Amino acid sequence: MYPPSPIRRGNEGEVYTKMLKDKTIGWIGAGVMGHAMLQHLIKEGYRVLVYNRTRSKTDDLVALWASYIDSIAELSAGSDVIFTIIGDPQNVRETYLWSKGIIENAKPGSILVDMTTTQPSLAAEIFEAAEAKDILSLDAPVSGWDVWAIAGTLSIMVWWEQATYDAILPLFELMWKSIVYCGEAGYGQHTKMANQIGIAGNTIALCEALVYAEKMNLDLEKTITVVSGWAAGSWGWNNLAPRIINNDLDTCFFIKHFVKDMRIALDECNKRNITLPWLALVHQLYTSLMAAGDGNLWTQALIKAIRKLNNI
Repeated sequence: MYPPSPIRRGNEGEVYTKMLKDKTIGWIGAGVMGHAMLQHLIKEGYRVLVYNRTRSKTDDLVALWASYIDSIAELSAGSDVIFTIIGDPQNVRETYLWSKGIIENAKPGSILVDMTTTQPSLAAEIFEAAEAKDILSLDAPVSGWDVWAIAGTLSIMVWWEQATYDAILPLFELMWKSIVYCGEAGYGQHTKMANQIGIAGNTIALCEALVYAEKMNLDLEKTITVVSGWAAGSWGWNNLAPRIINNDLDTCFFIKHFVKDMRIALDECNKRNITLPWLALVHQLYTSLMAAGDGNLWTQALIKAIRKLNNI
């Protein structure tokens, strides 16, 4: 369900955009995804303050007229809207909740948008801490590749209050093509977990099918053509399978990041007595790849683990 969008209600969207152009945007996290997403705001003419643990990763952003800020506290105090897309739940907790973090130093009335994939319970905790300081907070994890971030066509799973959403929709529109309301605080993260669980299952099924085809000496290109057009077809068959048979394991999503996401999902399952055997298996296989030094390969590299089990 999509809420009413001010961009599609007369000239109200233009009013919000003009209001935002007078605001300062803070951005924390200039990794692969964050770096690409932030460029859309800078190029649209917004005033942007940026912080990243490795300053050199922001050099080209500064060249595009972003201003580098040396501390999270200073950035928070000087921003009206603050986006974060950072590492893992511990990084998120420290960035938002420690004494030199965002909530302690942000101005009342600020809007916080965490796009990191993190624990749903942590997202709810951040919301409550922000609300106590008269600060608005959204959990808004994103889905997509870096090329989608560059194109501004990512998907977002977001919890919001309507007024907060309306106020910053012009910023969302620059970075995302699909914005879906998922429920109360933390539900954006729960929806992202469902997405990651689905990816885990799809990827192992794809890799097992290709290993079977290899063992049977099938023409792999023809197999992909056939299967992708039938009931087992999926986004993975169209996008990952061709990369796998060409040994292209460096384009998609880092294994080390996916393992973090699956660990969060498994922790949520443990809290609620949910048993997902396939997720546990895929997590184990990816963890073995990380132990072998393959954490910086991408998710389709799961084929290496399945091939190893079959002596290929």
